[in-house]
Amino acid sequence: MRKRIALIVPVSVFEPAETLQECAEYLNNLDFGGMECMIVFSFDGDESDDRARMLRKYGFEVLARNTRRGKRAGAINDALDHLRKFKPDFVAILDVDSRPEEGVIPRCADAVRNGVFIASARRRISNPVNSTTRAVEFEYRLIGFLLKHSGFRQFNGLIGVLDGDTLFRHRLNEDALTEDADFSTRMHCKGLKAELVDGFFYEQSPLTWRDFFEQRKRWYYGGLELWKYLPDVLKSGNAAFVTSWISALTLTFFPSLFIPFILLSLPSLLLYYGKDGFGTFVGFIVYSLVLQAASISAIFNFLRNKGVEWKAVKRMEQLKS
Repeated sequence: MRKRIALIVPVSVFEPAETLQECAEYLNNLDFGGMECMIVFSFDGDESDDRARMLRKYGFEVLARNTRRGKRAGAINDALDHLRKFKPDFVAILDVDSRPEEGVIPRCADAVRNGVFIASARRRISNPVNSTTRAVEFEYRLIGFLLKHSGFRQFNGLIGVLDGDTLFRHRLNEDALTEDADFSTRMHCKGLKAELVDGFFYEQSPLTWRDFFEQRKRWYYGGLELWKYLPDVLKSGNAAFVTSWISALTLTFFPSLFIPFILLSLPSLLLYYGKDGFGTFVGFIVYSLVLQAASISAIFNFLRNKGVEWKAVKRMEQLKS
Protein backbone atom coordinates (compact mmCIF):
# COMPACT_ATOMS: atom_id res chain seq x y z
CA MET A 1 0.00 0.00 0.00
CA ARG A 2 1.37 3.39 -1.00
CA LYS A 3 2.27 5.83 1.74
CA ARG A 4 0.20 8.99 1.87
CA ILE A 5 1.55 12.51 2.29
CA ALA A 6 -0.43 15.71 2.74
CA LEU A 7 1.14 19.04 1.92
CA ILE A 8 -0.25 22.05 3.79
CA VAL A 9 0.40 25.61 2.62
CA PRO A 10 -1.00 28.23 5.06
CA VAL A 11 -1.96 31.40 3.19
CA SER A 12 -2.18 34.78 4.91
CA VAL A 13 -4.60 37.46 3.73
CA PHE A 14 -1.51 39.54 2.94
CA GLU A 15 -0.06 37.21 0.29
CA PRO A 16 -0.12 38.64 -3.25
CA ALA A 17 -1.75 36.65 -6.06
CA GLU A 18 1.52 36.62 -8.02
CA THR A 19 3.34 34.75 -5.23
CA LEU A 20 0.50 32.23 -4.91
CA GLN A 21 0.49 31.56 -8.63
CA GLU A 22 4.25 30.93 -8.69
CA CYS A 23 3.85 28.63 -5.69
CA ALA A 24 1.03 26.70 -7.37
CA GLU A 25 3.01 26.24 -10.58
CA TYR A 26 6.05 24.99 -8.66
CA LEU A 27 4.08 22.52 -6.52
CA ASN A 28 2.20 21.27 -9.56
CA ASN A 29 5.47 19.84 -10.88
CA LEU A 30 6.95 18.64 -7.59
CA ASP A 31 7.93 14.97 -7.27
CA PHE A 32 6.66 13.17 -4.15
CA GLY A 33 8.56 9.95 -4.73
CA GLY A 34 5.55 7.83 -5.66
CA MET A 35 3.58 8.69 -2.53
CA GLU A 36 -0.12 9.48 -2.82
CA CYS A 37 -0.37 13.21 -2.23
CA MET A 38 -3.03 15.75 -1.34
CA ILE A 39 -2.11 19.45 -1.42
CA VAL A 40 -4.17 21.81 0.74
CA PHE A 41 -3.94 25.60 0.70
CA SER A 42 -5.39 26.76 4.02
CA PHE A 43 -6.64 30.21 3.19
CA ASP A 44 -7.51 33.04 5.61
CA GLY A 45 -9.91 34.56 3.07
CA ASP A 46 -13.38 33.47 1.95
CA GLU A 47 -14.80 31.84 -1.17
CA SER A 48 -15.26 35.17 -2.94
CA ASP A 49 -11.50 35.80 -3.06
CA ASP A 50 -10.05 35.51 -6.58
CA ARG A 51 -6.89 33.91 -5.17
CA ALA A 52 -8.88 30.94 -3.85
CA ARG A 53 -10.53 30.43 -7.24
CA MET A 54 -7.15 30.66 -8.96
CA LEU A 55 -5.66 27.95 -6.75
CA ARG A 56 -8.56 25.57 -7.42
CA LYS A 57 -7.85 25.78 -11.15
CA TYR A 58 -4.64 23.86 -10.44
CA GLY A 59 -6.61 21.02 -8.85
CA PHE A 60 -5.56 21.77 -5.28
CA GLU A 61 -7.76 21.57 -2.20
CA VAL A 62 -8.51 25.08 -0.96
CA LEU A 63 -9.80 25.54 2.56
CA ALA A 64 -11.36 29.01 2.76
CA ARG A 65 -11.33 29.61 6.53
CA ASN A 66 -12.83 33.11 6.42
CA THR A 67 -10.99 33.89 9.66
CA ARG A 68 -7.53 34.76 10.96
CA ARG A 69 -8.07 32.75 14.15
CA GLY A 70 -4.76 31.40 15.34
CA LYS A 71 -2.93 32.99 12.38
CA ARG A 72 -0.56 30.44 10.81
CA ALA A 73 -1.09 27.82 13.53
CA GLY A 74 -4.86 28.07 13.11
CA ALA A 75 -4.56 27.65 9.35
CA ILE A 76 -2.48 24.48 9.77
CA ASN A 77 -4.77 23.05 12.47
CA ASP A 78 -7.85 23.67 10.30
CA ALA A 79 -6.10 21.94 7.41
CA LEU A 80 -5.43 18.94 9.66
CA ASP A 81 -9.16 18.71 10.39
CA HIS A 82 -9.81 18.88 6.65
CA LEU A 83 -7.38 15.98 6.10
CA ARG A 84 -8.77 13.51 8.65
CA LYS A 85 -10.48 11.34 6.03
CA PHE A 86 -7.34 11.28 3.88
CA LYS A 87 -5.33 9.90 6.86
CA PRO A 88 -1.82 10.89 5.73
CA ASP A 89 1.25 9.05 7.03
CA PHE A 90 3.24 12.25 6.64
CA VAL A 91 2.38 15.95 6.62
CA ALA A 92 4.63 18.38 4.77
CA ILE A 93 4.37 22.06 5.61
CA LEU A 94 5.52 24.76 3.20
CA ASP A 95 5.04 28.51 3.06
CA VAL A 96 3.95 30.19 -0.17
CA ASP A 97 7.57 31.20 -0.89
CA SER A 98 9.06 27.77 -0.07
CA ARG A 99 10.78 25.99 -2.95
CA PRO A 100 12.02 22.52 -1.93
CA GLU A 101 14.85 21.17 -4.02
CA GLU A 102 13.90 18.18 -6.17
CA GLY A 103 13.99 14.98 -4.11
CA VAL A 104 14.07 16.70 -0.71
CA ILE A 105 10.45 15.89 0.23
CA PRO A 106 10.86 12.09 -0.34
CA ARG A 107 14.20 12.12 1.54
CA CYS A 108 12.55 13.89 4.47
CA ALA A 109 9.70 11.35 4.49
CA ASP A 110 12.22 8.47 4.53
CA ALA A 111 13.89 10.03 7.60
CA VAL A 112 10.65 10.30 9.62
CA ARG A 113 10.74 7.05 11.61
CA ASN A 114 11.76 5.66 15.01
CA GLY A 115 10.86 8.66 17.17
CA VAL A 116 11.57 11.35 14.56
CA PHE A 117 8.78 13.94 14.56
CA ILE A 118 10.15 16.08 11.71
CA ALA A 119 12.78 15.92 9.01
CA SER A 120 13.94 18.95 7.07
CA ALA A 121 16.91 20.29 5.14
CA ARG A 122 19.10 23.37 5.26
CA ARG A 123 17.69 26.70 4.09
CA ARG A 124 18.88 28.88 1.27
CA ILE A 125 17.70 32.33 0.23
CA SER A 126 16.13 32.53 -3.22
CA ASN A 127 16.41 36.33 -3.50
CA PRO A 128 19.94 37.50 -2.53
CA VAL A 129 19.46 40.84 -4.29
CA ASN A 130 20.56 43.45 -1.74
CA SER A 131 22.43 43.91 1.54
CA THR A 132 19.44 42.80 3.61
CA THR A 133 18.90 39.53 1.78
CA ARG A 134 22.62 38.74 1.49
CA ALA A 135 23.00 39.17 5.27
CA VAL A 136 20.14 36.73 5.83
CA GLU A 137 21.69 34.37 3.27
CA PHE A 138 24.90 34.27 5.32
CA GLU A 139 22.89 33.78 8.51
CA TYR A 140 21.10 30.77 6.99
CA ARG A 141 24.40 29.20 5.99
CA LEU A 142 25.61 29.58 9.57
CA ILE A 143 22.37 28.11 10.94
CA GLY A 144 22.71 25.16 8.54
CA PHE A 145 26.13 24.42 10.04
CA LEU A 146 24.92 24.80 13.63
CA LEU A 147 21.91 22.53 13.05
CA LYS A 148 24.24 19.61 12.35
CA HIS A 149 25.56 19.86 15.91
CA SER A 150 22.57 21.20 17.85
CA GLY A 151 20.60 19.22 20.41
CA PHE A 152 17.58 21.44 19.67
CA ARG A 153 16.80 21.36 15.97
CA GLN A 154 14.23 24.05 15.33
CA PHE A 155 13.29 24.35 11.66
CA ASN A 156 11.70 27.75 10.96
CA GLY A 157 8.01 27.41 10.18
CA LEU A 158 8.21 23.63 10.62
CA ILE A 159 9.09 23.64 6.93
CA GLY A 160 9.74 20.00 6.17
CA VAL A 161 7.96 16.68 6.60
CA LEU A 162 6.35 15.71 9.91
CA ASP A 163 5.07 12.42 11.25
CA GLY A 164 1.32 12.50 10.65
CA ASP A 165 0.28 10.76 13.87
CA THR A 166 2.43 13.07 16.00
CA LEU A 167 1.12 16.24 14.38
CA PHE A 168 -2.53 15.14 14.52
CA ARG A 169 -2.15 14.16 18.19
CA HIS A 170 -0.35 17.25 19.47
CA ARG A 171 -1.35 19.94 16.93
CA LEU A 172 -0.03 23.49 17.01
CA ASN A 173 -0.51 25.97 19.81
CA GLU A 174 -2.67 28.77 18.36
CA ASP A 175 -1.84 31.06 21.27
CA ALA A 176 1.91 30.94 20.57
CA LEU A 177 3.38 33.74 18.48
CA THR A 178 6.03 31.37 17.11
CA GLU A 179 4.05 28.16 16.82
CA ASP A 180 6.96 26.36 15.16
CA ALA A 181 9.39 26.84 18.06
CA ASP A 182 6.60 26.07 20.52
CA PHE A 183 5.82 22.74 18.83
CA SER A 184 9.49 21.81 18.46
CA THR A 185 10.13 22.52 22.14
CA ARG A 186 7.20 20.37 23.22
CA MET A 187 8.27 17.47 21.00
CA HIS A 188 11.90 17.60 22.13
CA CYS A 189 10.67 17.57 25.73
CA LYS A 190 8.87 14.30 24.93
CA GLY A 191 12.14 12.78 23.74
CA LEU A 192 11.31 12.94 20.02
CA LYS A 193 13.94 13.85 17.45
CA ALA A 194 14.33 16.17 14.46
CA GLU A 195 16.46 15.00 11.53
CA LEU A 196 18.43 17.04 9.02
CA VAL A 197 18.67 15.53 5.52
CA ASP A 198 20.78 16.45 2.50
CA GLY A 199 19.41 19.12 0.19
CA PHE A 200 17.87 22.56 0.51
CA PHE A 201 14.62 24.43 0.99
CA TYR A 202 14.75 27.80 -0.76
CA GLU A 203 12.69 30.73 0.53
CA GLN A 204 12.51 34.49 0.27
CA SER A 205 14.21 36.77 2.74
CA PRO A 206 12.62 40.06 3.80
CA LEU A 207 13.63 42.66 1.23
CA THR A 208 13.89 45.68 3.52
CA TRP A 209 15.39 46.31 6.92
CA ARG A 210 11.94 47.40 8.15
CA ASP A 211 10.38 44.06 7.18
CA PHE A 212 13.39 42.25 8.65
CA PHE A 213 12.99 44.16 11.93
CA GLU A 214 9.28 43.32 12.19
CA GLN A 215 9.87 39.64 11.41
CA ARG A 216 12.65 39.24 13.96
CA LYS A 217 10.84 41.21 16.63
CA ARG A 218 8.03 38.66 16.34
CA TRP A 219 10.53 35.78 16.51
CA TYR A 220 12.21 37.25 19.59
CA TYR A 221 8.87 37.76 21.32
CA GLY A 222 7.96 34.16 20.56
CA GLY A 223 11.26 33.05 22.04
CA LEU A 224 10.45 34.84 25.29
CA GLU A 225 7.15 32.96 25.46
CA LEU A 226 9.04 29.65 25.37
CA TRP A 227 10.56 30.13 28.82
CA LYS A 228 7.34 28.72 30.32
CA TYR A 229 8.60 25.32 29.14
CA LEU A 230 11.84 25.55 31.13
CA PRO A 231 10.72 23.04 33.83
CA ASP A 232 9.79 20.51 31.11
CA VAL A 233 13.07 21.12 29.27
CA LEU A 234 15.07 20.47 32.43
CA LYS A 235 13.02 17.34 33.22
CA SER A 236 13.86 15.89 29.79
CA GLY A 237 17.26 14.86 31.12
CA ASN A 238 18.81 15.43 27.69
CA ALA A 239 21.89 17.57 28.32
CA ALA A 240 22.47 18.37 24.64
CA PHE A 241 18.86 19.53 24.23
CA VAL A 242 18.88 21.58 27.45
CA THR A 243 22.16 23.31 26.53
CA SER A 244 21.13 24.06 22.93
CA TRP A 245 17.66 25.26 23.93
CA ILE A 246 18.92 27.64 26.62
CA SER A 247 21.66 28.92 24.29
CA ALA A 248 19.11 29.59 21.54
CA LEU A 249 16.99 31.63 23.95
CA THR A 250 19.86 33.68 25.42
CA LEU A 251 22.82 34.20 23.07
CA THR A 252 20.61 35.14 20.12
CA PHE A 253 19.23 38.10 22.07
CA PHE A 254 22.64 39.86 22.03
CA PRO A 255 23.74 39.90 18.36
CA SER A 256 25.69 43.15 18.76
CA LEU A 257 28.32 41.13 20.66
CA PHE A 258 29.33 39.58 17.33
CA ILE A 259 30.10 42.90 15.58
CA PRO A 260 33.89 42.58 16.30
CA PHE A 261 33.90 39.31 14.32
CA ILE A 262 32.06 41.03 11.46
CA LEU A 263 34.73 43.75 11.37
CA LEU A 264 37.35 41.05 10.80
CA SER A 265 35.38 39.52 7.93
CA LEU A 266 35.89 42.32 5.36
CA PRO A 267 38.80 40.67 3.45
CA SER A 268 36.88 37.39 3.13
CA LEU A 269 33.73 39.18 1.97
CA LEU A 270 35.65 41.11 -0.68
CA LEU A 271 37.16 37.86 -1.88
CA TYR A 272 33.80 36.04 -1.98
CA TYR A 273 31.48 38.80 -3.25
CA GLY A 274 33.94 40.90 -5.27
CA LYS A 275 32.65 44.42 -5.88
CA ASP A 276 29.58 43.70 -3.73
CA GLY A 277 31.78 42.69 -0.77
CA PHE A 278 31.91 46.10 0.92
CA GLY A 279 28.15 46.61 0.62
CA THR A 280 27.65 43.15 2.11
CA PHE A 281 30.07 44.03 4.93
CA VAL A 282 28.07 47.17 5.77
CA GLY A 283 24.90 45.07 5.50
CA PHE A 284 26.21 42.67 8.15
CA ILE A 285 26.84 45.50 10.57
CA VAL A 286 23.38 46.97 9.95
CA TYR A 287 21.98 43.42 10.26
CA SER A 288 23.46 43.04 13.77
CA LEU A 289 22.20 46.46 14.88
CA VAL A 290 18.68 45.86 13.52
CA LEU A 291 18.61 42.46 15.21
CA GLN A 292 19.65 44.07 18.49
CA ALA A 293 16.94 46.71 18.15
CA ALA A 294 14.36 44.00 17.41
CA SER A 295 15.49 42.06 20.49
CA ILE A 296 15.23 45.08 22.79
CA SER A 297 11.85 46.09 21.35
CA ALA A 298 10.50 42.55 21.82
CA ILE A 299 11.70 42.44 25.43
CA PHE A 300 10.02 45.78 26.22
CA ASN A 301 6.76 44.61 24.59
CA PHE A 302 6.91 41.32 26.48
CA LEU A 303 7.45 43.03 29.84
CA ARG A 304 4.45 45.27 29.13
CA ASN A 305 2.42 42.31 27.85
CA LYS A 306 1.84 44.28 24.67
CA GLY A 307 2.26 41.54 22.08
CA VAL A 308 3.55 41.88 18.52
CA GLU A 309 1.44 42.52 15.45
CA TRP A 310 1.73 40.37 12.31
CA LYS A 311 2.47 42.57 9.31
CA ALA A 312 2.63 42.05 5.56
CA VAL A 313 6.03 41.40 3.99
CA LYS A 314 6.83 42.64 0.49
CA ARG A 315 7.49 39.76 -1.96
CA MET A 316 9.79 39.58 -4.98
CA GLU A 317 6.81 38.97 -7.24
CA GLN A 318 5.40 42.38 -6.27
CA LEU A 319 8.61 44.04 -7.39
CA LYS A 320 8.48 42.23 -10.73
CA SER A 321 4.93 43.40 -11.35
